[in-house]
Amino acid sequence: MASSAMPPSLSSSLLFLTFLTLSSLLTPLAHGLKLPFHPKDVLPLLPRQVSWPILNSLYKPIDILPTFVGRVSSLDNTLEWKGACFYKNSAWMEFHNKTGSEFGGGTLHIKVSKAHSWTCMDLYVFATPYRVTWDYYFLEREHTLEFKEWEGKAEFEYVKNKGVSIFLMEAGMLGTLQALWDVFPLFTNTGWGENSNIGFLEKHMGASFNTRPQPWVTNVSVNEIHSGDFLALSKIRGRWGGFETLEKWVTGAYAGHSAVCLKDSEGKLWVAESGHENEEGEDIIAVLPWDEWWNFELTKDDSNPHIALLPLHPDLRAKFNETAAWEYALSMSGKPYGYHNMIFSWIDTIDGNYPPPLDAQVVASVMTVWNQIQPDYAANIWNEALNKRLGTQGFDLPEILVEAERRGSSFDELLTIPEQDDWIYSDGKSTSCVSFILEMYKEAGLFDPIASTIQVTEFTIKDAYILQFFENNSSRLPKWCNDGDTATLPFCQIKGKYRMELPGYNSMDPYTRMNERCPSLPPKYSRPVGC
Repeated sequence: MASSAMPPSLSSSLLFLTFLTLSSLLTPLAHGLKLPFHPKDVLPLLPRQVSWPILNSLYKPIDILPTFVGRVSSLDNTLEWKGACFYKNSAWMEFHNKTGSEFGGGTLHIKVSKAHSWTCMDLYVFATPYRVTWDYYFLEREHTLEFKEWEGKAEFEYVKNKGVSIFLMEAGMLGTLQALWDVFPLFTNTGWGENSNIGFLEKHMGASFNTRPQPWVTNVSVNEIHSGDFLALSKIRGRWGGFETLEKWVTGAYAGHSAVCLKDSEGKLWVAESGHENEEGEDIIAVLPWDEWWNFELTKDDSNPHIALLPLHPDLRAKFNETAAWEYALSMSGKPYGYHNMIFSWIDTIDGNYPPPLDAQVVASVMTVWNQIQPDYAANIWNEALNKRLGTQGFDLPEILVEAERRGSSFDELLTIPEQDDWIYSDGKSTSCVSFILEMYKEAGLFDPIASTIQVTEFTIKDAYILQFFENNSSRLPKWCNDGDTATLPFCQIKGKYRMELPGYNSMDPYTRMNERCPSLPPKYSRPVGC
């Protein structure tokens, strides 16, 4: 019989950790004495087999998101808060002109005290619309952060009136690094990455990943697929797998990509898709023969896509104007993927679409970072769309933020203004994967008679598959649909090891101004009637 005794190093480490834990629990009983160290601070010093399981239970990928603390604009505007390490903190801004420039600069004073241990530290991000910087504090004293010169009058006026935004990394230095380590595998094309994505979705959305009986690929008969049938894809590994996992988390969708089927006059089946990668590596709108598209998903797509076919209801199929759908698809073919309005279908409310600790301030900070690192990329994703909402042209992100404040509005409110389907961007009409399909449905008459009152660019993938557009009689589904599966699904899963689920599927009729004011907070993603 093999011995069950632990190795000496592991045994002694566990005893040491137990001692630290008990010490920390007894601290309040010891007249508030400060520990010389905290268990979390010394975990990295312990053997990996001890520290990593504990670190993984303490920290999670979303810990890389900063928490907005507040803004500091002057000596009279003192901000106070509790940090992750230092429990008593305050900050104030002092304007100066040490360089003799036109608008001078400033010193941000940060006083930290009452640390919970001698070894912890707090990590902060500081941002204005014109810059982002960071600093960490280990010593209990007053620290300073210098802004030698403001970036002209606009930044000076903004900081004077609104202040420098302060964000706390709640997990601290160690937790942030650990969270980054947890985020990294979400985007790796490995089994580790796939398991990480599955684990994230199970934990943060309550998703299930039940294994289907083999075969995991359906022998599809194209004769039983029709124009307008919807394809829902869920990718769980690699670059797109990681991106889709985060998209699913914030929107509540159980699929991360979509495409639509079209048949031509000769009965040949095609797939129209916004988000097809061309030979230059650009994501464009494309209309591809079914065989080409299906073969790519079976043999070349390394994201392990799970694919469901959602057949239109016969009444909707009879209503579907195939000629108009083809005209729309061909008019959009070759145009760029709809990056311009990608994030705006998700954000509908001031505070009901941001899973904690995400909020509009964090979004603004992330945008500011990207604006500095890749200004062309930032302009493509949000600058043009934000200009549309302001009725301005050519403003960059700092100018947009300043202009919104000047009008008595806020960045939070700006993000919630509904996208309009008829907006034309510098590279033409902009449609994400799902808005491309729904715009086609709109052209084909499926939203009549209220089509003019609906902006489909406000729809997420979840908003699309909950539309009551699809087959509701399982006896009319193709015979090969879910062939061999022990579970009865209301749609056809045609690829994937795990059984797909689409909560709310085929349950909601379209209505005027649909999805323009809907919250989307995990894990329940509850939405009020008529939002």
